[in-house]
Amino acid sequence: MSMVKIIIADDHAVVAEGLKHVVEAQADMEVVALAADGREAVRQARELQPDVVLMDLSMPELNGADAARAILERDPKCRVIVLSMYSEREYVRRALKAGAAGYVVKRSAAKEVVDAIRAVHAGQRYLSPRIADIVLDDYAGNDRDDPLARLSAREREVLQLLAEGCTGAQIAERLSLSQKTVETYRARLVEKLGIRDVAGLVRFAIQRGIVSLD
Repeated sequence: MSMVKIIIADDHAVVAEGLKHVVEAQADMEVVALAADGREAVRQARELQPDVVLMDLSMPELNGADAARAILERDPKCRVIVLSMYSEREYVRRALKAGAAGYVVKRSAAKEVVDAIRAVHAGQRYLSPRIADIVLDDYAGNDRDDPLARLSAREREVLQLLAEGCTGAQIAERLSLSQKTVETYRARLVEKLGIRDVAGLVRFAIQRGIVSLD
């Protein structure tokens, strides 16, 4: 019997351990690593090549949607299931646009996570029942008017770190960029989003689910 290799990425250690317990009760599933932020999840996925990553959407350093996108660009065979406290359209849309194969609402995770892993590992999608309707409604529309879609992955990273309170110098260090380059990205955010101040950028990031208040 081949084991399904799984990484669990969640910055709440209690949640990660709880999910690990549920998953490893299955004879054919193995948790190969736990990650506490999105950047660590991307690094572990590169090293361990898991079959499935359970990814919390709201994480420090790099949020779950952008971490999922980075993992899937490198390894399209990997399947990502996003876990989130939120069932609002904005969160679901970002996860699916990033390439997630599943979306599980956290309050249902203990019941649904094993089914979700089996479904995505078999090449299917899995959506918590409470959000399936949102997705169907959303696909009837389009995202041409979504300002977030105008940002590059790097611009979204800078936006998240700004919204988390990092200074230009701290962002430069985290992303291995010069401060001048960080300022260029910040200027691009202002230009693309039409938001002039950091407080406005923070508000935008919270509204769009790039950072959370939890």
